[in-house]
Amino acid sequence: ETRLDDYLESLARIDPDLLPRSERFAFYVNAYNAWTIKLILSGYPGVESIKDLGSLFKSPWKKKIVKLRGTVTTLDHIEHDILRPEFKDPRVHFAINCASKGCPPLYHEPFNGNQLDAQLDEVTRHFINNPGYNRLEGNTLYVSSIFKWFLEDFNNDIMGFFEQYASNDLKYLISKQGSSLKIKYLDYDWSLNGK
Repeated sequence: ETRLDDYLESLARIDPDLLPRSERFAFYVNAYNAWTIKLILSGYPGVESIKDLGSLFKSPWKKKIVKLRGTVTTLDHIEHDILRPEFKDPRVHFAINCASKGCPPLYHEPFNGNQLDAQLDEVTRHFINNPGYNRLEGNTLYVSSIFKWFLEDFNNDIMGFFEQYASNDLKYLISKQGSSLKIKYLDYDWSLNGK
């Protein structure tokens, strides 16, 4: 945990506004993920879901825990006030991690500006094509609740997004079904996703 604390301290010393756009995007994704891990560790092992770390009146995402640029802010602020409106890239939803089984797995390395586009493509393809998160049964595409919550980020076109990132059988079956395809949202699993 000391290494994580050192990393969080180093993030707090950076002014992201001085970074080029892709580096800034990567910075905020990494900060979000690192502070989420720190939040989980604050209650671990006596915690079964990130939601346990909130209170009756305040969700864990509204807790002021994130140290950035000399102030303390929230995970919600990073996601909804910076990442989504500033970068307008729906792939961000597969890069940030909420430490729950329902969310995309934590990427195996930090995001960085030079490779960001390829990294975002990779995490998005991985999530879209994983039947644990999305699956096609007959003419119904069962998709993660992420698509319901952030529909506008996907231009209200979930099918178009799937057509872009689905591969192999899934891509073929989606195009074969065409306009007869229905979309249903899966329940989200908020239980802790382990290591």
